[in-house]
Amino acid sequence: MSRRALAVLLAAALPLAGGAPIGAAAAPVRDRASEALAARLFPLLARLGPAALPEPLRRARAGRVSACGDDAACVARASRWEAAEIDSLAAAAAARAAALPAVGDDGPAAQLGRELRGVTAILDTYALGVAPRYPAIDGPEVVPDSAEAKTRSRAAVALAATPRAGALDPGVELALALLQTNDRTDAVRGDVALDAAARRRARALDWARYRYTALIVTGIGPEVPDMPLSPGGQYHVRLAAARYAAGDTALIIVSGGRAHPRATRFTEAVEMRRALVERYGVPPEAIVLEPYARHTTTNLRDATRELAALGAPLDRPALIVCNPEQSRYIEGAAFAERNRRELGYAPGTIGPRRSPTAIEFRPAHESLRVDPLDPLDP
Repeated sequence: MSRRALAVLLAAALPLAGGAPIGAAAAPVRDRASEALAARLFPLLARLGPAALPEPLRRARAGRVSACGDDAACVARASRWEAAEIDSLAAAAAARAAALPAVGDDGPAAQLGRELRGVTAILDTYALGVAPRYPAIDGPEVVPDSAEAKTRSRAAVALAATPRAGALDPGVELALALLQTNDRTDAVRGDVALDAAARRRARALDWARYRYTALIVTGIGPEVPDMPLSPGGQYHVRLAAARYAAGDTALIIVSGGRAHPRATRFTEAVEMRRALVERYGVPPEAIVLEPYARHTTTNLRDATRELAALGAPLDRPALIVCNPEQSRYIEGAAFAERNRRELGYAPGTIGPRRSPTAIEFRPAHESLRVDPLDPLDP
């Protein structure tokens, strides 16, 4: 059967009535994959639960979606969070959110705003054809407005409208479904066992014994199809192994997700860890994975988050290890501007330089703010 014929059959199998699949079971079912994705991308909303939405706001949003009938694009537009709605929810939920463990360092209202804007960004990118910031590696797997893209959108709308236990909001549910139907669920780790020993060891570390809390090994690919670790990545790994042998750092954080080339099946951090252990004999309990970052900005932001999670003192320096060109870029004005433009802050303070391939880094607390505007960099 051709892909076009399959698309037609699938589209016919997903009729919508009032925004819900015909014959959908009334009883909500638990979906662990959606729960995990929601907890990563929308942590404060997930903690607040369905009761976070005041009833008038919930009814208004549900009615707007229901009025779209079987028009998937209309459902996506109706599910977006507008500025007035974000302000309304932030005000209503602030008191309850304040009683929960902190997610960001600038208060629950600011965090809720980031999460809801993230929902809208996902809807725009995956259902409404808005170009992502990095089209070479982000966005839907299929051509926008193609038959397959429309079929996936219809499937996502049907999936989102089918009752799920703990469902948060039509927009959140559709955002989760769109990521799943486009196989963009990188935010949920499937490799947690690989660095479990390193994380246990970190809890007992005497950080004062070490000059550096960690070596941060930044990503650089992989750019070669079907090559697990790029040529540049192989170079970074050898640099890290040699620097770790000096004995003045507590841990190695290998940072890199699934980004280059587009839709690669390899996670760069996992492949760097594999090489460190198998090629250079670095103890597995010395290596922490950061398998999400796809840019140098998020290498440093996410490494800071890992250091905080490990209990490392953030007022102590880490050491960034990478090739000389990337290292010079990290200390330059263009990188500082990129951090300001894309993250809104500097993930840390750069310098002093220790070698052409090693430069000190002092993490900044701003990196602990969770920002889901990029759904693959939670």
